[in-house]
Amino acid sequence: MIFHSSFQYSYLWLPLIGLVVGLLGSMVGGGGGFVFPPALILLFKVPAHIAVATSLAATLPICLVGAAGHYRKGNLDLRTGLKFGLAGIIGALSGTLVAGLLTPAQLKDTFGIYIILVSVLMIFNHHKDKRKIKVRKAPKSITKPTGIPKGSFYGFSGGIISGTFGTSGTAPVLAGLFAIKLPVKFVAGTSLMVIFINTVSALTGHLIIGVIDLTLVLFLTAGTIIGAIAGPKITARMNFTKREGSIRQTFVYLMFVFGIIMLIS
Repeated sequence: MIFHSSFQYSYLWLPLIGLVVGLLGSMVGGGGGFVFPPALILLFKVPAHIAVATSLAATLPICLVGAAGHYRKGNLDLRTGLKFGLAGIIGALSGTLVAGLLTPAQLKDTFGIYIILVSVLMIFNHHKDKRKIKVRKAPKSITKPTGIPKGSFYGFSGGIISGTFGTSGTAPVLAGLFAIKLPVKFVAGTSLMVIFINTVSALTGHLIIGVIDLTLVLFLTAGTIIGAIAGPKITARMNFTKREGSIRQTFVYLMFVFGIIMLIS
């Protein structure tokens, strides 16, 4: 169900949040959906189920505009993106059903636990692998034959997280792309493509059983579209490989704090 909530002056902060999330999400390939649910729940007191569905709708422009921008820059591997995305469709629809079985309190607490675990895992992996990631030219065959089952597993995992929590499912998607040794140049664009597919699938499910606040979506997307357009352009002009680790690490620490607050609030 789609509805319009009444305007509140606090909503004027949403375009700024959307701008920052859209910019960083399109640069690192995260889509930004990891930020929206906790921000809506903690800062704007939006019920968990509404925050999940609204987050998906607000994330969609970031993924679409960001993926298109990376495609024009030649930073997107369509074959790998489709492989992950097809499995993600099944996962996203499954996650939508899971979300419908949880109460708002259960969904909020479960999401808090999820982002804490993912944050800890990403911090650990960052310190473990930060010296192993190097920019390479794309080989003729980007993935190995074992990439197909890997892509299906990680794509499904990203999809089910998108459907359940209204996030972009970034962690398993990025983990999968690195696991199949996709060159860093293609990671952000391909990740956004996969997340776009997952988000569309999850949003379709939530349109049937969920609730979307169109007022929140409009305020958020006012900023996310600008950020998503600027992100790929900035990525193409800067030596992104040297800055990628620090950007992601800051983002992950922020999400860890959000997770703690969600559990104790």
